[in-house]
Amino acid sequence: MTPLSVAFIPLVDAAPLIVARELGFAREEGLDLELVRAPSWSSLRDMLAFGRVEAAHMLAPVPVAMALGIGGMTSPISALMVLSVNGSVIGVSQALAQRLRRDGHDFGFADAAAAGAALVAAVEGRLRIGVPFPFSMHAELLFYWLSASGLPAPQGVEIRAVPPPLMADALAAGEIDAFCVGEPWGSISVETGVGALLLPSSAIWSAAPEKVLAVRTGWAAEEPELTGRLMRAVWKATRWLGQGGAKTTAAELLSRPDHLNLSPEIVDRALTGSIVVLPTGETRVARNFVEFFEGAASFPWKSQAAWIAQQMAARLGLDREASVREARGVFRTDLYRKHLRDTGAILPGASSKVEGGLARGTAAASETGRLILLENHFFDGQVFDPGDGG
Repeated sequence: MTPLSVAFIPLVDAAPLIVARELGFAREEGLDLELVRAPSWSSLRDMLAFGRVEAAHMLAPVPVAMALGIGGMTSPISALMVLSVNGSVIGVSQALAQRLRRDGHDFGFADAAAAGAALVAAVEGRLRIGVPFPFSMHAELLFYWLSASGLPAPQGVEIRAVPPPLMADALAAGEIDAFCVGEPWGSISVETGVGALLLPSSAIWSAAPEKVLAVRTGWAAEEPELTGRLMRAVWKATRWLGQGGAKTTAAELLSRPDHLNLSPEIVDRALTGSIVVLPTGETRVARNFVEFFEGAASFPWKSQAAWIAQQMAARLGLDREASVREARGVFRTDLYRKHLRDTGAILPGASSKVEGGLARGTAAASETGRLILLENHFFDGQVFDPGDGG
């Protein structure tokens, strides 16, 4: 067995890595997978960049930010595959929830336009929002949603970086008024009575790439065999997660002390999309709350990287065309096609697609298998066409 270390943050969307280890998919590929729990996203990024680990469960925008030279770390990092689509929640403090209720908001957990308008109307003073890391889908989706809702972001809000397991504590201490965080940590704020959940991230963009499997670009070039073995092990885990009946077992695996160290019932909420949104026990069902496999969910579309880069460039005053060009090279569709071609993975016929243009599942061209893309829309009806970039 070849030892291989992978850093992760205790989140439901680390499931492909945990399943790959616990159910033997890594061993099938001759890998002794060591999962290294990191205390924060910045420490995880540094562990990968400085060679403490070979691979990492990483926020999708981080490799893009590094390629654009922002965030203080510029080591070349490649996103080999998407580990999860969606899977985060937006929550508010009990004080803010009470104001929303007073003003008639029903916490329907589905309508991002209505929730955005209600939140902007209920805010008193400057809104303090916790996100796990400045360069994250949490931040990008919040900025997009709040700006479209009439609260210019980030300039109109105060953003604070809080590690996911500490988000409920920050809310309880009055350090933040709201948050966007990956599950199960939003549910923990509800379970402990300090928060209420306003929206799933999928209500803002229904097909947002949340986490990626990341490696140093040089390591992938120097270790092509190991890269392929790792990708195949993780892909098999995503396939298992996508099978019906696997969710109860997955919740038990993820809940173990070495992983999330929480009740399986809490973990199961994200896997089933049945989310308790209020401390009173009110539950909402969110379609496509988190996806690991269906619709070629693990394919690292270059258009996803381009959307992230365009958002960052617009906000930070960077050259948009150059930023998009750099970002495209980070999401490694070439390695995905090379290493997963013989696994049965569906390989899309293109490496980019229009983001935001699908109201429902839609058939698309593919090299292998039958590809039905999942619904892909932004809450405000915008469409992002990356053009021809391969």
